[in-house]
Amino acid sequence: MNREVVDRWCERGILALVLAILVFGPLAFGAVRGLEFGIIAELSVGVMLLWVVRMWVDPRPQLLWPPICWAVLAFMVYALARYFTSDIEYVARQEVVRVLVYGFLFLAILNNLHRQESTQIISFSLLFIAMAISFYAIYQFVADSDRVWTLIKPYPHRGSGTYICPNHFAGFLEVLLPLGLAYAVTGRLKPVARVLVGYMVLVMIAGLIATVSRGGWLATAVAVIAFFGILMFQQGYRIPALVALTLLVGATFFVVPKSFTLQLRLKRVFTDRGQVDDDFRFALWRPAFEMWKDYPWWGVGPAHFDSRFRAYRPEGVQLSPNRVHNDYLNTLTDWGVAGAALVVSAWVLLGLGIAQTRQSVRLSTGALGGKSGSNKFAFVVGASLGLIALLIHSVVDFNMNIPANAILVVALMAMLTGHLRFATERWWSRVGLATKLGVSVLLAGGMAYLAPHAWRQASEFVWLDHAQKAPAFSPAQIGFLKKAFVVDPMNPETAYQIGEACRRQSQEGGLHYAGQEGVNYHQLAEQAMEWFQRGIKLDPWDSRNYSGYGWCLDWLDRQAESGPYFGKAEELDPNNYFNLNFVGLHYVQIGDFAAAKPWFERSLRLEWKDNPIAQNYILIANDRLMEAATNEISAKLNSVIR
Repeated sequence: MNREVVDRWCERGILALVLAILVFGPLAFGAVRGLEFGIIAELSVGVMLLWVVRMWVDPRPQLLWPPICWAVLAFMVYALARYFTSDIEYVARQEVVRVLVYGFLFLAILNNLHRQESTQIISFSLLFIAMAISFYAIYQFVADSDRVWTLIKPYPHRGSGTYICPNHFAGFLEVLLPLGLAYAVTGRLKPVARVLVGYMVLVMIAGLIATVSRGGWLATAVAVIAFFGILMFQQGYRIPALVALTLLVGATFFVVPKSFTLQLRLKRVFTDRGQVDDDFRFALWRPAFEMWKDYPWWGVGPAHFDSRFRAYRPEGVQLSPNRVHNDYLNTLTDWGVAGAALVVSAWVLLGLGIAQTRQSVRLSTGALGGKSGSNKFAFVVGASLGLIALLIHSVVDFNMNIPANAILVVALMAMLTGHLRFATERWWSRVGLATKLGVSVLLAGGMAYLAPHAWRQASEFVWLDHAQKAPAFSPAQIGFLKKAFVVDPMNPETAYQIGEACRRQSQEGGLHYAGQEGVNYHQLAEQAMEWFQRGIKLDPWDSRNYSGYGWCLDWLDRQAESGPYFGKAEELDPNNYFNLNFVGLHYVQIGDFAAAKPWFERSLRLEWKDNPIAQNYILIANDRLMEAATNEISAKLNSVIR
């Protein structure tokens, strides 16, 4: 066996798998769904497997281990520790799996794809895919299309490419656009290649404009200005930098006045009252900060913000926010000071490493183009500015919680760290038998954990997708949900959905009993209560299970037992209009319309536009109270007459 040939093919295999991950993620809605991320996790397992083979095949293996690797490894260990101490196992596991995938990919790319050829292949592949997706975003914007592949996006008049949210596609572009610009202006490229890269950059700029993402525009503008500012200090590049900057500014002033949508978006930066239009972001930051103050050191738990948000919900936010819309505050809330410190340390060590490579990746002087350029300089400067752009955008969004964008950032960080080998040899170490065994055990443990989880996550998604497409609250939908619950019995949302479907069947009857001969409303309500109880155990912070369980008790004429459940639901989510409706319905069920009315009135104050339950039951409560008052007056009059 020729070890060098095997080693070379393993390296190529790792490059192919990493490219597949980096390309597939953005094309697959950002890999935010379980199926797509499960595929990425399986591809990551393949990367880890080939890395193990390379270590044992190479007769003189080496390990590139600069200080940032310790920060990455420490956060992976910390994430596992927080997983085992989290309140909601399911969401914590999903988040920790992401962290492990990111961490292993960082270490694998750093140690296997640090050659300049690999860096350039990955860079130009990413620029090409960014250009292709930008064309799709431009089409969406011009044609006013609301489709992303076969799905409908809830963002009209904005291009999102193959992402659902335009802001996240803007995050993808803002990372790569400075990289493409750096290669086009300072790279050592042939004229045809330089023109092609420049064309890619122009298409990406148009795609970024089509996203109508104010945060993306601002972050990219800062990065581009910083890039040309750097070139101002490079002899031979001052005039080209001024010309390019002038052309970009001129194109911006030419395009924006001709687009009504873009002008409208810019005008929305401030409201009529002169306040910043934050699209409810500021309304999420305050409860997130309050949440962190209650759990300062360790945070509320991995990906726990959405679940814990209910108790801190402000009156103006009735939807589920998912994330904080601020990556910094989201990290602090979920992971606490300890986790945030590890993340910050990784970024600081990255910055120090980039500064250390400054002398070894200098741009040669001379005229623009030809032999005067430097691909190393282009990558280091372009990738660094792209990361800075994302850090700026992260103040108002959560791009680092989008797997495709997070993996892109991780890959660039790894390749930037790999450039340390041009500055110093101190971070290289020969791999002895003990180290080889230790790294192999670490990678084997990661593969053993990630592979079955990725398969389970993808399988669960398939059944949940079938359930979503089935008629609402139907026996078919319950059947699909139960199959999903068999795949992963720790998902509290699945348990709640099954309980809610059984509750609705018990309430409405009729066609909902189809295929369930011999089952009556009483049995369905008891089944719902069983699933609500499971939901309470899996997620003790979800008020919906308590209110659903209390409703079933009322429905079964066990009103004396239901009060504490509604009280707990109100305690867990005091500003949820739908939750308040359940409490009001409880008082209606026991015939106390005077007590029910304030709950419906408060619910309407929180949500007046789309709240038919409160609107209808306030009228019913008023009628019943008026009827009771009339009857009382009539009774008193009759007693006087007698």
